[in-house]
Amino acid sequence: MRTSAAREQKTDAHPDRVGARMRRFRTERGLTLRGLAARAGLSIGFLSQVERGVSSIGLTALNSVAAALDRPVAEFFAEGDEASSDGAAAALPGHFTLTRAESGATEYVSGQVTYRMLSDRGPNLVLEPMVVHIAPGGRREEAYAHAGEEFAYVVTGELLYEVDGVEHRLRPGDSVHLRSNVPHNMYNDTDEVTTVVSVVTPRLF
Repeated sequence: MRTSAAREQKTDAHPDRVGARMRRFRTERGLTLRGLAARAGLSIGFLSQVERGVSSIGLTALNSVAAALDRPVAEFFAEGDEASSDGAAAALPGHFTLTRAESGATEYVSGQVTYRMLSDRGPNLVLEPMVVHIAPGGRREEAYAHAGEEFAYVVTGELLYEVDGVEHRLRPGDSVHLRSNVPHNMYNDTDEVTTVVSVVTPRLF
């Protein structure tokens, strides 16, 4: 599912980049960790770990942090972390998008997780489809609830997916679909990269 180097920039995974930007945006708004945690619905301890580069944060949780800080999610990724499209996608009406295999794709890296976006923006579309590569190791993200729905289909590897306090081991061909207001998280406890096709609502960018 990778494109050639000529079509896609390779992103650099630096676990502390997102956290450093989170700290800067928080202090610019004069917020304490406690204040940000209350606004975003996440624990103080977890946000502290993210800011210190000890733990990564998933895009859905980061979306809540971004909303609490009144910042677009994309601003949390340092310049060079985001691979831009090569412009091959055609201009289409707002009710659908068409993304060719040969076109570039946008990637975001947060700690052990790389999110590869699968569609361009469409003003009347609500799904956020992604291919997610989850490297082994790293600190497990805390369970988190948010508005919308979430679907994950395991392509390769294995994944621990916790839903409402119960762990489920997903293998290739397995999938999970849930209302995202139920606390959930995912973690790769194996020694190989796990690849997942994920669709969430609402859109993150």
